[in-house]
Amino acid sequence: MHVRRALRELHVGYRLHVKGLKGSPDVVMKGRKAVVFVHGCFWHRHVGCKRAFVPKTRADWWTSKFAKTVERDHQAEASLKEAGWRVGIIWECETKDFDSLKKSLADFLFGNEGEA
Repeated sequence: MHVRRALRELHVGYRLHVKGLKGSPDVVMKGRKAVVFVHGCFWHRHVGCKRAFVPKTRADWWTSKFAKTVERDHQAEASLKEAGWRVGIIWECETKDFDSLKKSLADFLFGNEGEA
């Protein structure tokens, strides 16, 4: 919801969860040929984030599950970039500071070509 609010404040039109694109991106700005994935730190393994812990029970199973998720994320990102899309990643923990989130999205969409 924070990402959507920031995009509205930036006057950027978007669609949600476009199924025809690899990985079904969370936010798609077709006219800008840009997509944004909003990744949960736990599931998508945000490196260095305290939320990206491995549960103590069934640690091997969780590690395997996380590895598959991260690999799927990399494949989706590579496929979209190959098709000419700009791909931004917003981590769950980054949505807490709205001003920083909005600046990051603005830089991704209007300025720097790097990650959101």
